[in-house]
This record gives sequence, structure tokens and C-alpha cells, in this order.
Amino acid sequence: MQVTIVLIFQPAEERGVGAKDMIQENVIEDVEAVFGLHLATQYPLGVVASRPGDFLAGCGSFKAKIKGDLARIRQCCFDTVLAASASVISLQNIVSREVDPLDSQVVSVAMIQAVSGHELFPDSVTFGGTYRAFGKKNFNALRQRIEEVIKGQVEVHRCSAEVDFFGKEHPTIPPTTNDERIYQLAKQASSMIVGEENIELAQTFTASEDFAFFLEKVPGSLLLLGCGSKYSAHSSHFFIDEDVLPIGAAIHAAFALSYHSHSTISYHK
Repeated sequence: MQVTIVLIFQPAEERGVGAKDMIQENVIEDVEAVFGLHLATQYPLGVVASRPGDFLAGCGSFKAKIKGDLARIRQCCFDTVLAASASVISLQNIVSREVDPLDSQVVSVAMIQAVSGHELFPDSVTFGGTYRAFGKKNFNALRQRIEEVIKGQVEVHRCSAEVDFFGKEHPTIPPTTNDERIYQLAKQASSMIVGEENIELAQTFTASEDFAFFLEKVPGSLLLLGCGSKYSAHSSHFFIDEDVLPIGAAIHAAFALSYHSHSTISYHK
């Protein structure tokens, strides 16, 4: 083959930082297409599933710190707990009232903590959670709306807020969006190995995958491959039927062969 194939052995996939770090190391420099397989327990052994366009949701976390003025004039105060409570309630209205019900999005507050500066009124309240959406436009718009809602509600209660979206423990992962052309090539290559009867159109999943960082830079596609396990991939009982290994290897090779150009091809494992 008159083509260069780049093999990417990516670390830290579960932490969502491996792909981004490797991109900074120029592993996909001059690469024209990227292809990846992910083992999936929801499909029988040897079944391949994916879809063009929006596939997996982007995932981000947010943390807001609300501060109030403890200097009280007579019986007045600016209550940070009340400001935080109003913010949390209003955040729930984004998905239920502002988003098309057929466009899946998630905003969930999962933590709240008050730091006492007074026996009755904390001088600050911190709360945080997660958000998910499909498509880069919706994902970015949701993040912007979260910040607008928090700061707007806090201002009503005459407090101030700092909103952070870039936590080190929970990095922001963009949506996984498959390029339609590369998806079709990967689908054809997979059908050569497992047969048309074992190709399925996957539903969208609100799970996230840091393979999306590659897809932001290079047209590509992610496929799911059934691995014969009845346990979740994150379960301590997870196992695979090792017959899936040659199937996955063959699909990678078939994709490389079917990509008819002198371009550089990269695939992610």
C-alpha cells in the first residue's frame, strides 16, 4: 500500500485526557482520517454498531462559588444559601423549558457545600454538577446558558458568583461526531469482516469518549464492537470473549485497505 498508517496507543482514555495530550505531541500531524473501535457489552459478539453524525454526547462539569456581603445593615443580609438554592432550581429549567424535548441534554447539580462565616449565614456556597449535549453547537450553548443562569440568579439576590468549567478532575470532553464519509468507509470495511447481517445503526448515547478530541482535528469515525460480555465494561466482572480480538484487528486492516488514496491514515485503539 502506498499509504502511511499511524498506530495510536493512547493512555488515560478513561480520564478523558489521553487523546488531547497526544494531539499536543503532534501524533496526528499530516493525518487525513482517523478510525477507532470501542468494545461494547450491549451488542452480541462480532456485531458492529455506529452511526453518522452525532453519536456520543459531550460531557463537562461546572462549579460555582457564590459569595455574599456579610456586612449587615440593621436586620438585612445577602443570603448565599438562598442565592444558591435559586440558582439550582433555575438550572433545572434549562432542559425542561428551554430545550427541544427531542434534543437530549442533561444538566445535573450533584454537589452543594456551604462554608460558614457566621452562625446563621455562610459567607460562601459552592455547588457543582455535570452537563451533556450532542453536537458542538448545542454543547457550547448549554455551557454558556449554565453560566448565564447562575450569575443572573445570584445577582437577583445581590451576591456574586465565580463559575468554573475547566476542572482538572473532570475535564471537558467534546461530543463525538462521526464524519459521514469515513463512517461509510468503516461500515463497508466492517461488513466485509462480519457480514451485512451483523451491522447495526447504533442509537445515540449520552456517554462520552475522548476519541472526540481526534475527531475535532481530523475527519473520522468511531465504531462499537460487541465483545460477548454480559457485564458492563466498568464492572469488576467484565470480561471479553477473545474471539473478538481477531475480528477487531481484521476490521482495522480492512478499513486501511478500503481507504483508496495516498493519504495518511490514523486509527485509535
